[in-house]
Amino acid sequence: MSLRNQNPNPKPHPEAPARAAPAPEAEGVEHRPVLLHEVLAHLAVRPEGAYVDATVGGGGHAYEIARRLDPDRGGRLIGLDVDPKALAAAAGRLREFLKKGTVELVRASYVDLEKVLKERGIAGVDGVLLDLGLSSLQLADRERGFSFRGDGPLDMRFDPEGPLTAAEILNAYPEEELARILREYGEERYASRIAGEIVRARARKPIETTRELVELVLRAIPQPAQRASFRRGLHPATRTFQALRIAVNRELENVERGLETAFRSLKPGGRLVVISFHSLEDRLVKRFMQAKAQGCVCPPEVPICRCGRRPEAKLLGKATPTEGEIAENPRARSARLRALERVRPTPAPAPA
Repeated sequence: MSLRNQNPNPKPHPEAPARAAPAPEAEGVEHRPVLLHEVLAHLAVRPEGAYVDATVGGGGHAYEIARRLDPDRGGRLIGLDVDPKALAAAAGRLREFLKKGTVELVRASYVDLEKVLKERGIAGVDGVLLDLGLSSLQLADRERGFSFRGDGPLDMRFDPEGPLTAAEILNAYPEEELARILREYGEERYASRIAGEIVRARARKPIETTRELVELVLRAIPQPAQRASFRRGLHPATRTFQALRIAVNRELENVERGLETAFRSLKPGGRLVVISFHSLEDRLVKRFMQAKAQGCVCPPEVPICRCGRRPEAKLLGKATPTEGEIAENPRARSARLRALERVRPTPAPAPA
């Protein structure tokens, strides 16, 4: 898989090194920010700019953004996350910038970005990053229930104070709704079979652990399909875990809301960079950005524009990981980056 950019205009920041300087690691967990150089190139960080890492996670992207900011010239970065453990890890990585006042960390969802900025008297920012993937910290913590490797409780909440867990979905939702979740959110071919296996199992006892769920999935999926999945480098339970995580955290709904609030938070010339990890999210991001960049929508047979629609943004391009990055960090394999720049709308021509 090679890097693909639609537009060569985004250039790396002149201070960007050939290889990013190593950031302090969260204890016991290696954190590698995905598509780091592509993120920095598309954000085009300015020393005096105001930026938001709206899904700060372990702080890998935030560290490199903060390195390029000058707090004496007003440069600042706000990092958001709903996960207190992620914020603690980010605080350790970003401690030098927190001391300088370059960085502020806030426990909040990216859907509340406008509220966070308003509370700080910030009218607009120069760039927003949304990295929609799970962090290494979250995957490594068995108690969170995100990973099908090992064993742990079926939680899957990004926000540990969230109202719904994966176990509650598995043990309470009707079979038809379980199948819908697996089919729509996981694009799981064997959704109905897996849902049926879940319902039969929970009639005997509640489903409580990730290992139990993996065993049910493997029981439902035919052996030839399992072998084909493993050959593609995909565990057969991957889609089920993805679907449940999306349902627990209302991810697709939040992505739609988050894209809008992030775009509204940009100054003219500000940039929005989004990294997604599965096709459902990427389609939402693609459609959103294309809509923002679209101008006149009048029918072709109308010689003069009457709709008055003008582009609100220009597309900066898209990128996928290089083969080298995938070799170093296999979790980057499915990452997709898209970026846009908000433009100052031109006035619509007066009606003829």
